[in-house]
Amino acid sequence: MQFFADHCVPRSIGDTLESEGHEVIRLSARLRVDAEDSAVIEEAQKIGAILLSLNGDFADLLRYPPEEYGGIVALQVRNRPEAIPSIMDRLLEYLGQHPDRSHYVGKLLLVEAHRIRVRSGT
Repeated sequence: MQFFADHCVPRSIGDTLESEGHEVIRLSARLRVDAEDSAVIEEAQKIGAILLSLNGDFADLLRYPPEEYGGIVALQVRNRPEAIPSIMDRLLEYLGQHPDRSHYVGKLLLVEAHRIRVRSGT
């Protein structure tokens, strides 16, 4: 799976995904670090990657309706970095259960330590 990691995603998260065979393109490789959210999600669309972010803005269904995008994964860390290992375990398990890229199109995954909520278009 190919992910486009927003600037707020710690390198360790990208490294974890890469160690499991996923491709992670970091924002800094394609855009300015201070790029507007609209440019970030547009770049993810352009390269055909799932947007990976800790930015709560991308979890806003009204601003970023899932059906208009090729997949958004919003990691719900909420200033609790100690939750990252559990969040990543949950995400990796989900990715293993749903390995087909088409599964993520039009969906927002809200990944928490204890669950994943999937939102799709109305």
